[in-house]
Amino acid sequence: MNKYETVFILTPVLSDDQAKETVKKFEDLITSEGGKLTSREDWGLKKLAYPIQKKTTGFYFLLDFQADGSIINKLEVAFKRDERVMRFLTIRMDEHHAEYAVKRRTRNNIPTLA
Repeated sequence: MNKYETVFILTPVLSDDQAKETVKKFEDLITSEGGKLTSREDWGLKKLAYPIQKKTTGFYFLLDFQADGSIINKLEVAFKRDERVMRFLTIRMDEHHAEYAVKRRTRNNIPTLA
């Protein structure tokens, strides 16, 4: 199984409950397809570098997970179909990136899910 990191931006018009529900939907998709969540980070409402859909802010979230490559297509289709997601990026982490991610989480006291 490969290690992946996904960052996505949700529209700022959502309530906290709606944002949590959306994140839970993507977490459930990953776990239902055999993936294993490693870490979840809520970066909060941040200003965008440029307007997207006439919005200047968005809720940022990061998910670290382990999964087979076949999950990525399904996850990205789900991101594209969900109108609450403004942007997303999924990358496969190499050994150095994964090591750095663990150090960053430890330094910032971010709990590990696994």
